[in-house]
Amino acid sequence: MSLVEVLKSGNYHLIDVREPMELEMNGHIEEAQNIPLGELEDRKQEILNLSGFKIFFCRSGNRSGQAVEYFRSQGMTDVYNGGGYEEMKETLESL
Repeated sequence: MSLVEVLKSGNYHLIDVREPMELEMNGHIEEAQNIPLGELEDRKQEILNLSGFKIFFCRSGNRSGQAVEYFRSQGMTDVYNGGGYEEMKETLESL
């Protein structure tokens, strides 16, 4: 499935992997859960317990790409890189 198809399905969780300070300075998406990249390994079970697709995003798409790579290396297939914050916001607004 493409990212847009996943978003249209409504069966997803948005995970913002930016640091909390970045959200305060640059804005955030209301429905997104903030789990900074450095905390992903410690909070892995929390993410595994989420039902549906997991869409990671950050400032530019780099850290979210790392998050997706990490979870794919753990055998997960329901993870997507939503790219950067602005891109994710625009995609959500266009639906």
